[in-house]
Amino acid sequence: MQFNSSLFVTALGLAFVIEGVPYFLFAEKMPRFLALLAGQGSKPLRFMGLIAMLAGSLLIWLASS
Repeated sequence: MQFNSSLFVTALGLAFVIEGVPYFLFAEKMPRFLALLAGQGSKPLRFMGLIAMLAGSLLIWLASS
C-alpha cells in the first residue's frame, strides 16, 4: 500500500469542513451544547467516540469496496 499525500490532505480538509459546519450553522447553540458535553462523565463520551469511529470505519470500508 502506497501513501497518497493528496488523498490524505483532501480527507483532512474534509474533516475540518465537517467539524466546522455545526459551529457555523448553530453558533448560538454551540456553547450550551459544549457545556452539556463537558458535564457528561467519561463513559458516555467514550461511547459516542466509539460510535463515531465505527461509523467512520464503516463508511471508509463501504467506499473502498
